[in-house]
Amino acid sequence: MSQRRSNSRRGTEKDTAKEQDRIAGRNPVLEALRSGAMIDTIYVSQESGGLQEIIQMAKEREIPVKIVTESKLNQLTGGAVHQGVAADGACASYVSLEDLLKRAEEKGEPPLLVLCDGIQDPHNLGAIIRTAEAAGAHGVVIPKRRSASLTLTVGKTSAGAASWLPVARVSNLVSAMETLKEHGVWIYGTDAAGASYTQSDFTGGTAFVIGSEGFGMSRLVGETCDAMLSLPMRGKVNSLNASVAAGIFLYEAVRQRMEKEA
Repeated sequence: MSQRRSNSRRGTEKDTAKEQDRIAGRNPVLEALRSGAMIDTIYVSQESGGLQEIIQMAKEREIPVKIVTESKLNQLTGGAVHQGVAADGACASYVSLEDLLKRAEEKGEPPLLVLCDGIQDPHNLGAIIRTAEAAGAHGVVIPKRRSASLTLTVGKTSAGAASWLPVARVSNLVSAMETLKEHGVWIYGTDAAGASYTQSDFTGGTAFVIGSEGFGMSRLVGETCDAMLSLPMRGKVNSLNASVAAGIFLYEAVRQRMEKEA
C-alpha cells in the first residue's frame, strides 16, 4: 500500500479520529467518564501530568489506559487540541468468558465461539462479529493487548451485530483457552498442515482461533489448540482475509449442526 505525503496523510488521520468518535481534551474525557458513557480505551501522553483523576476513574471502570508519546497522541487525534489525553468511544460493553458459556447453556446448544488472536484491524473485527452473529455463534473472545476492540468503527463495520453478539475481552488468551477446555470446548487453530476443515466434527463445543493476516496465530496460542484445520488454497495467494476464514469455519459448523438436528 502506498503512503501519501503530509497534507493527504493528515486528512486521513482526521477522518480516522472522527470515524472512531475519539474524544480529545481533559474536560471532554473527564465528563464522558463522569456521565457513564461507554468508553473503550483512554490514551494518555507520557509527557503530560495532572491526569491522575482521569486515570483513577478509568481504573475504577476497568477501562484500559494506554501511555503513548506526544507525537502518537497528535496523530491519533488528527492534530486536535488534546491536552495530553484522548478516549475512544465504545459500541458495546464487554462480558465475561463465563457469560458466553452461560449463553450457550441457556440456549441448550454446544458452545460455538470465535477467538481472535492478533486481529488489530477494527474493520476485520467488525466483519468477524457480523459473521459470527449471523451464524448463531455464542460470542467472540479478544485479548486486551495487541487487538482491535469494540470501538464505534467496529460497531459500524459489524452492521449492528456488535450490539447483539457478546464479546469477552480477556487478559490472557491462552488462559481463556484452558478455561474453555475445562468446559468441554474443543479449540481449533489454523495451519496449512492441518486436517481439512470438512473432516472435523464441530457438533460439540467448538471454538475457532482466527489469527492475524500478517502473522497468523502466536506460538503459545497455536500450541494450546486441540487441533489444526486447513483450508484448500488453490490459487496463487496463500491466505484469506481473517473474516472470510472465520465465515468458512463457522458455516461448516452450522451445516454440521443442522444436519445433526434434522
